[in-house]
Amino acid sequence: MTSRRHRFAQRRKAVGFSQEGLAERLGIDRSTVARWESGETEPSPWLRPKLARALQVSVDQLDELLTEAGASTAPADERLSYALKHPRSVDLVAVALLRDRVHDLDTRYDKAPSSSLLADAGQCLGQASFLRTHAATSRVRRELLVVEAEAATLVGQLAWDASQRRDHATARAYLDRAVHAARQLHNPAAEGLALLRTGFVALYGEKNPEAGLTLTMRTVEKARHNSRVLTGLAVLHAAEAWAMLGRRQDCEQALSEAEACFERIGNADDAADLYSPTHHGRLAGSCYLFLGDAKRAEPILADSARALGDRPKSQAIVLGNLALARIRQQKLDEAAATLHSAMDVIEMTWGGGGLNIVFDVGRELRPWLKVPVVQDVYDRLLTLMAAA
Repeated sequence: MTSRRHRFAQRRKAVGFSQEGLAERLGIDRSTVARWESGETEPSPWLRPKLARALQVSVDQLDELLTEAGASTAPADERLSYALKHPRSVDLVAVALLRDRVHDLDTRYDKAPSSSLLADAGQCLGQASFLRTHAATSRVRRELLVVEAEAATLVGQLAWDASQRRDHATARAYLDRAVHAARQLHNPAAEGLALLRTGFVALYGEKNPEAGLTLTMRTVEKARHNSRVLTGLAVLHAAEAWAMLGRRQDCEQALSEAEACFERIGNADDAADLYSPTHHGRLAGSCYLFLGDAKRAEPILADSARALGDRPKSQAIVLGNLALARIRQQKLDEAAATLHSAMDVIEMTWGGGGLNIVFDVGRELRPWLKVPVVQDVYDRLLTLMAAA
């Protein structure tokens, strides 16, 4: 009689893999992973080191995950609750569940109001920190530090977004905490992500392209040898910083460098789950807006907006930029329709980035307030502003 390997499956989920994703990383069939988790078969000895690297554990820890001991069959929620009451008992199963919760909140970020996720993310961060101070083994403490770094990055992102990108100090405090945890882990990818998020605060909150450029290039230095995804994202946002500074040649060079990074992404990339094919287009469109080239920005942004239907917070930002591009070409009817679409999306998610951009659009519409389509948009903007 076989016994399901719950701990192994929880670890797979905690590091962000579906069965298909893990199988692709290892170059095997999905059914092989399913049989491992059902307890029907064992991973071959030659494959175990590669599997351990994919799951971000040692080979010894992998052996523990594959060995179902009596208490491991208890429901995971009960194990975590027990660990919080008896923190020295915390084990890899409880840590995996906690990390899984952080990842679940992260995947919900782009589709739910940040204010609805913030309390749960903060709780996960507090639990990881509490358990780490009491964990009995260095292995478990290290894994909890991983959770702490990821949760602190997420809380910083959520706090900033929930404040409509106004509370820079709180966001920076959490992101600095994530950087500190990542440095203790000697994890350049985790540190790079926290630095990049801090760069967003500088670029889009504080409107400080020089500081944003410094932080994005620090991310490049950290991630260059570990993640082409993270490197490409950092270079993309550096391109936007160059655009804000009016440096078109530097901006376009950075856009090309980012595209080259994305073309070389491998299956083993540490930040593969952060990548979306829409990244380059939506940032390139924004760059050309900053460079005063609305005509070039418009088709790039229109294509990106259509591709972002499953990421509403990002889509709202792109639609807002698209409305700006159309206003600057005095395409008022198209701009008004686009702005209505942006507000439709914002009313579902209340993303701070989208809100800020549509309010910027409203300011640019003031010269045409007597135009009926603009009056309709402006009335709705005022209602949205009051609700926000």
